[in-house]
Amino acid sequence: MLTAFAETAQQSAETAAQQAGPVEMIMGFLPMILLVVVFYFMLIRPQRKRDKENKNMLANLKVGDNIITIGGIVGTISKVKDEKIVIETGTKTEKQLMTMERWAVREVIKPLSAD
Repeated sequence: MLTAFAETAQQSAETAAQQAGPVEMIMGFLPMILLVVVFYFMLIRPQRKRDKENKNMLANLKVGDNIITIGGIVGTISKVKDEKIVIETGTKTEKQLMTMERWAVREVIKPLSAD
């Protein structure tokens, strides 16, 4: 009697699996798809935007810009070469020149407006 019941349950499970159509398959993959979409909008897209802005900032460095390096050094660009920049640091009477790679610039300090 138990074997007959087990066989009947197995057959009903097999027919249910065969009747599961594409909608059930999509519903099974939906959490995975949603996870990928969330990762894209929360992690990948903002990082690409920051990388693009940083690349644009590094490409537009010019003489006279006040900068902060990734090491925390504050200075003014005095020369721009291919991939190197020369910055002036220190006081007006004791200026020091430093040569750095262009990628070492963290940000360009914007002068305060007169408004």
